[in-house]
Amino acid sequence: MSIKKKLSVFFTLLVLCILLANNTLHYIRSKNRLIEFNKKEITLVTEEIAYEVENSKNSASYMENRMAQELRTASIAIQDSLPADYHDVSNDQLKRLAKKMMISHITLLAPAGDDIIGVKSSDPKEINMSTKEWGYWYTSFRQLLSQQTITTKKGVTLPHFWSGPIEVASSNPNHIDKWGYYYDGSTNYIIDPYFRDRHVRDFEKRFGPTNVMNRFTENLEGVLELTVFNPKNFGKRNQNVYLNGNKYIKIKDQPIWYGTYTYRNTERDKKSIQEVLKTGKSQSYLAEINHKKVLKTLVPIKEKNSPAYVIGVVYDYGLIEKELQQELIKHLLLSLPFIFIVLIISFIFSTSITRPIKHIMEHVNQIAKGNFGKVLNTRRKDELGGLVANINHLSHFLKTYVDDLKKSQEESEYHAYHDFLTGLPNRRYFKEQLNRRLIESKEKSIRHVAVLFMDIDRFKDINDTLGHSKGDQLIQLIANRIKECLPSANSFLTRQGGDEFVILFSDFTPEEVKGITEKIMAYVQQPCYIDNDEVFVSISSGLSFYPEHSTNLDTLITYADVAMYASKRQGGSKVSIYHDSLNKKQAEKVHIETRLRKAIQKGDIDVYYQPKIEAKRNVITGVEALVRWNDAELGFVSPEAFIPIAEEAGLIQYLWEVVMKKACSQVSEWNKVSDEKMTLAVNFSPRQFQDPVVLVNEIKHFLSLHRFDPAWFEMEITESTLLMNAEETIKALHLLKKYGISISIDDFGTGYSSLSYLKKLPIDCLKIDRSFIQDIQEDYSNSEIAQAIISLSQSLKLEVIAEGVEEEYQKAFLMKNGCDHMQGYLFSKPLAAEDFEEAFLNS
Repeated sequence: MSIKKKLSVFFTLLVLCILLANNTLHYIRSKNRLIEFNKKEITLVTEEIAYEVENSKNSASYMENRMAQELRTASIAIQDSLPADYHDVSNDQLKRLAKKMMISHITLLAPAGDDIIGVKSSDPKEINMSTKEWGYWYTSFRQLLSQQTITTKKGVTLPHFWSGPIEVASSNPNHIDKWGYYYDGSTNYIIDPYFRDRHVRDFEKRFGPTNVMNRFTENLEGVLELTVFNPKNFGKRNQNVYLNGNKYIKIKDQPIWYGTYTYRNTERDKKSIQEVLKTGKSQSYLAEINHKKVLKTLVPIKEKNSPAYVIGVVYDYGLIEKELQQELIKHLLLSLPFIFIVLIISFIFSTSITRPIKHIMEHVNQIAKGNFGKVLNTRRKDELGGLVANINHLSHFLKTYVDDLKKSQEESEYHAYHDFLTGLPNRRYFKEQLNRRLIESKEKSIRHVAVLFMDIDRFKDINDTLGHSKGDQLIQLIANRIKECLPSANSFLTRQGGDEFVILFSDFTPEEVKGITEKIMAYVQQPCYIDNDEVFVSISSGLSFYPEHSTNLDTLITYADVAMYASKRQGGSKVSIYHDSLNKKQAEKVHIETRLRKAIQKGDIDVYYQPKIEAKRNVITGVEALVRWNDAELGFVSPEAFIPIAEEAGLIQYLWEVVMKKACSQVSEWNKVSDEKMTLAVNFSPRQFQDPVVLVNEIKHFLSLHRFDPAWFEMEITESTLLMNAEETIKALHLLKKYGISISIDDFGTGYSSLSYLKKLPIDCLKIDRSFIQDIQEDYSNSEIAQAIISLSQSLKLEVIAEGVEEEYQKAFLMKNGCDHMQGYLFSKPLAAEDFEEAFLNS
């Protein structure tokens, strides 16, 4: 395209851009006005709904009182119509009486041992129904039978009468009932008349917010759905109640109180609901739901003396977009005449300035053909004259530029096949070389081709400690040491990236390759001096051979990598040769991880409890919560098998949350009824201390949620935990100690034991590892380590507890040496909550 045409197009496009910018600004202003109008409309809607909800609550309270009075009147009439002994009453008689009294059903309740059951009823499901597990209802029945004052704050209390609140019927969760209970001592039963379903729900239809919500969705254009959310339970696992063989959700625990929830976006709505309650401000977001683009707004409602709730408004965003599109099209059509006028004017203007450019263009064409020496003369002093001078300079320096370009291309080609840090061939070059060696091995009958995969052990820790600059120097030093150990022929070293090196060997026997590998590993383990730092490193290695293991290029590399990770799992600083069982182990590991993820999602993880015993008094002073997994496919999976997989796969946090939730809730319940309060000990993974501040907040959250006193909570950590992010970890431990939590070192003596951290850290207790206890013989031989740890604890004024106590003589030895706290199979194995209660709490 010529400059003349370009100038015309340029000015036209410039004006077009200006017009588009103006139209865009107008579009944005219109959009903001529409959204602001929408917000005001939603505010009016939610205010009306909130008003109706509050009216509904007041009306509900009034109607419940009225129904309670009616049920008491009915109870007195029923008493006059029935014999004083329930044995003389028939169920059919109660059906006829209920119909006559215009109530739904009548049930007679009477004591049966330590229970109160339905002995007669017009509703078959109420007969033989137990009420022992009904909490405050059962307490109220007992008080009625004793002719005491009803103490519960719920429901309505009248002379000789108590009416429970409107609730789902536990005997038949398909119904909503309003019950009354009357007893004046003249009968051997409690009279229980009640209204059901239609009688109970009529008042909500008449006085509740549903009518108003329906009117808005039907008559207010754009409003698709209105919902009143229960923020306490929305998006969470249903708060099911299990009574009389039935499962149901209480009315107050329903996630949706009023309205519908067909435009579902549960996870997003759950987060938004919690956020609006926290901030007290409404939130809106756009989403594609049910194949419709909608604007969802969530408004928090907080009233005095009433639970907070959130109103959700779903608005059809398509209406806003439709109006905005119409407005935009109208402005674009008005812009077309202006664009046409600018196109004509710019064409005339461009013609006057493009003629001299033609001569310059001819000169540039000559330069493009390689004719650099020609000079173009001009007398112009304007911008075009400056352009000619620049073109002449370009011609002069063009050859230098071409030479520099060739040099740059050569460098780019070098770096495409070599590692920038070490100068070694890279992964791409290695694959080409490996492919060539495999072809040569077939053509020249070479005996073996070997791939050696090497990885520096704990390089990340070294890199984080010394810094990336010194980490790079260490990589260069290791690369040079590896090169020095390699034969001059038939070996090829590459850096794959990070701290990984791969070596290709040709025509060496497996024994020779392994010998070279061990030589490299020994040389690498010698001290490395980087500036003033002395660093010790080791290498884990894996070997695969052609053609024994595979004839495929990528498979050989993968097998060497798998063998290297096998060395890592064995503690590092080893060389492993690939074999089929490594893949099998990897497959088993992946299978266990997959099943574990499903178990966590389904809630199939259990918590067992092992008691801690104070031997002197022979009492339980605490329990240790232990995670257990019994899989439908794998059966019982040992924690030693799945805990390391959970840590590696990032699932350990979910397991910990399950343990915290179940254990805190369970032990809290036990402590309410136990004379001797028990401490709760929970194990923590070193990986949880990668962000100690978050961990501290999570612990506080769980303890606060279950109202668990921090003074009765023990954190159990291993010595290796103190090596990870040490400064932040120590700070977190001090915060937890200040909060009131006790801290124990688990498996003490098996890790990196150091007297320095025992003195400096806020540690309360040392747990002697079970291996030291099980070493103790009946004549107290092999007891030196256990005795030393007990003495160390006493000197540092720390508590000490022995794990794995299985024999009476081990118990006697520990008590003799001042260790009174123990746990182990001698006292009890880890038990499920039900078994623990049966064994220790129900006796």
